[in-house]
Amino acid sequence: MASQDAANILVVDDEPYVADLIQRILTAEGYSCTKALSGEAAVQVLEDGNKFHLVVTDIMMPGMSGLDLLEYVKASFPATAVLMVSGVDDRRTAVNALERGAYGYLLKPFERNEIVINIAGALERRRLTLLSKQHEEALEAKVRQRTLEVRQRESEIVLRLISASEHRDDETGCHVRRVGLYAAELAAALGWVDARVDDIRLAAPMHDIGKIGIPDRILLKPGKLTPAEFETMKQHTIIGAKILDGTDIPLLEMAKEIALGHHEKWDGSGYPYGLIGNQVPESALIVGMADFYDALVHDRVYRPAMPEEKALSIITACGRDHFGKDIFNCFMSTLPNLRLIRQQEYTSCEDPTPHRLIGGHSALSVEGRRAS
Repeated sequence: MASQDAANILVVDDEPYVADLIQRILTAEGYSCTKALSGEAAVQVLEDGNKFHLVVTDIMMPGMSGLDLLEYVKASFPATAVLMVSGVDDRRTAVNALERGAYGYLLKPFERNEIVINIAGALERRRLTLLSKQHEEALEAKVRQRTLEVRQRESEIVLRLISASEHRDDETGCHVRRVGLYAAELAAALGWVDARVDDIRLAAPMHDIGKIGIPDRILLKPGKLTPAEFETMKQHTIIGAKILDGTDIPLLEMAKEIALGHHEKWDGSGYPYGLIGNQVPESALIVGMADFYDALVHDRVYRPAMPEEKALSIITACGRDHFGKDIFNCFMSTLPNLRLIRQQEYTSCEDPTPHRLIGGHSALSVEGRRAS
């Protein structure tokens, strides 16, 4: 009686009599059988494109042993089960074969019923294993789809938060989108895992969300801010962190640390707390670097865009002190990719309104913003 829908079985044994015997028994049971008289011959049969449900192989063979064939089949044809046959009753060999992935271990000489039962058992185990794998793959696909849906909702939340802040400032979505893309590029180059890279791509655009709490007379002032006004402007970092506080969502937790720390500097000269070195979250330093670069090379209401050569000169002069050596070096090494992002975003950005950076970084400080 055939099982497993007339499974296709490859019988491998260097003794022709044994190979013929197994083939006759299995053929009588309704299986489709092919035989090979060595491990090398079995490999050739497998590589010829024949698809087998099961390989029944002797262990002790000259040249390629049955254990070697087992390793080959598991690596090259993982959906094919392997049943080991041996004339030596050696517990260690049996355990070794099973640990390597064999579906069973049968001793010679064997009765007809023994091999029929072992073949049926190996094929059933294979069926259940493949069914379990298919189930796992289906679950993984559902998880990926669910993760995608969650990420899409998070993206929509980010866009709505940014949209709310844009009503208070004339900085367009093009700038914050570029900052997110720059930050993701830098994070990936620094070795961040994919999930964290995706988080910073979405979190970075929220870096200035706290500007929604800054009075219009300061936020929209076209001229130079007074020291007192600049102190008020600095509060946008704390306001932004408060807006994003009280969540266990990793994306928003990262957005909070970015909003709070993207004006902090590696050398301690930043705000709001004057953190130094590794006290500043790496995400905040990355976004600070991305934001600074984008501010220099694009138009602002108080000055036109700088030529990149001049912008890079400014970045080179202060970049290590402000963002740390590693992030500065990463910025310089990924600059070609950042330029490409600028070009792509320029062609896709429908709103040509100049961006604005009030109370900006280093060279764009209160004292120097209009002079730029």
